Amino acid sequence: MVRKVSIFGSTGSIGCNTVDLILRHPDSYDVVVLTGGRNVTLLAQQAKATGAGLAVTAFEDCYDPLAEALEGSGIEIAAGPDALIEAADRPADWIMSAIVGAAGLAPGLHALRHGTTLALANKESLVTAGPLMLFEAKKHGATIIPVDSEHSAIFQALVGEDINAVERIVITASGGAFRDWSLDRLKTATLEQASNHPNWDMGQRITIDSASLFNKAMELIETKEFFGVHPDQIEAVIHPQSLVHALVGFTDGGLMAHLGPPDMRHAIGYALHWPDRRHVPVDRLDLVQIGQLEFRAADPDRYPALALSRFVMQTGGLSGAAFNGAKEAALNAFIAGNIGFLEMARVVEGVLEQIDAENGHNSAMITLDNVVQMDHLARNSAAEIIRKIAR
Repeated sequence: MVRKVSIFGSTGSIGCNTVDLILRHPDSYDVVVLTGGRNVTLLAQQAKATGAGLAVTAFEDCYDPLAEALEGSGIEIAAGPDALIEAADRPADWIMSAIVGAAGLAPGLHALRHGTTLALANKESLVTAGPLMLFEAKKHGATIIPVDSEHSAIFQALVGEDINAVERIVITASGGAFRDWSLDRLKTATLEQASNHPNWDMGQRITIDSASLFNKAMELIETKEFFGVHPDQIEAVIHPQSLVHALVGFTDGGLMAHLGPPDMRHAIGYALHWPDRRHVPVDRLDLVQIGQLEFRAADPDRYPALALSRFVMQTGGLSGAAFNGAKEAALNAFIAGNIGFLEMARVVEGVLEQIDAENGHNSAMITLDNVVQMDHLARNSAAEIIRKIAR
């Protein structure tokens, strides 16, 4: 049976790995839509290789270059945010949501309203609007399969298990580029240093988030939203080898761990083939060669993002949208050289405190419009704090 699939964010790391898996069995898939950003050359190459029906760039000014790259191919072309929404409304059996940032929320919501299976790699969707995503999925009979390696691991460990028997969930963090750095040394960390991950091959933004553990903070929030467990049941530990992706502890004291190589094609392949398991071209672990597994506590002084995520999980409401908007603004400022590495957490903390004091995070329902409004408010607040730091 040929499955209709779409990939939102096909030119990013997750998207490229998804395309790789699909091209290994091209007769099994009918690619409906591919979307990307400014890398229209790669998007066009992927569209031709997969025989996609539609290629969409998120940026309107990239329409002409994409049209030129796909001239004569017969592939439909579109550009801009509205085009992404329209593409999400095209029927597909399986949709990969891998657009980076808050921009991935609206297309994912539209896809769910068509009762599809949504492979969710966009962290921001659950962080900013978890209850809304789960409500829409339930209302329309859609299925969400997590694609983060940690949440895929939890999802797999819970197959056949009662969530009420779960005592704890432990997600692991590699520690990123700075896992062996002192706190004093972190104050002088550069963009180039933060952009090199020791284990995973990822985009620059998520690699920096890995070094600061903001990605892990996001994943803590995702865990609470997706699996419905209490924040006190969720833990994060440093695991430098990135072989154990998550552990689920049950009320009988047992821990079920998911191990695998640091290759996102495993989690993507699991979501693509679910509910079945099929061959995925990843390395097989040699336990004898590995020898031992290392775990460390996550130092709260070096990783203040984790405490901020605890605040969001306890506060609820629109605090996730505020957190994410501030985090993205702070990351942009670090990449631009306007603030230091450790100052990203200062920006996010300042935004959460300011918005909570002035408006409250629970003053409005979690709707798409309210999430967008809170995101805008948080970015404006972050901009003010960044200007003060940069003086």
